[in-house]
Amino acid sequence: MTIKPLIILPDPILRQPSRPFEQVDTEVLRLADDMLETMYDAPGIGLAAVQIGVPRRLLVIDISREDEENKPQVFINPEIVASSDDRSVYEEGCLSIPDYYAEVERPAAVTVQYIGRDGKQETVEADGLLATCLQHEIDHLNGILFIDHISRLKREMVIKKFTKAARSRVV
Repeated sequence: MTIKPLIILPDPILRQPSRPFEQVDTEVLRLADDMLETMYDAPGIGLAAVQIGVPRRLLVIDISREDEENKPQVFINPEIVASSDDRSVYEEGCLSIPDYYAEVERPAAVTVQYIGRDGKQETVEADGLLATCLQHEIDHLNGILFIDHISRLKREMVIKKFTKAARSRVV
């Protein structure tokens, strides 16, 4: 397994919709393992393939607590097929927008269809942190960032800050 460099805002690849996989093979599973290694190293609780520069519909999540054994989950070609009318608010952060957090309101529960590591179609009904994390990561696969769910003024300030930081890294 390899730790991959994270793509940071304002890199335009983060706005690119990700393409689905036609099949689950060893290459896809190796990518998932690299993503898990990268996510744990960061550290984070979710990572979309586009965040390591691979615009494909793959995400990994592990919402286990620090005092628990890791419970990695792999979602290939995930799609939200239903969401609740009830809403919840979580303070979200993102490995591609380091050290910035904001409260985001999303549906409290979602139903997600995806392909698992074994290549079989699966469905998960998620609420709480898992629902928030799935929505956040699936947004990535659609070219949407969590800052797109906050006020325009705050979003523009964040983008400006990261654009300026990116320019100073290039110089």
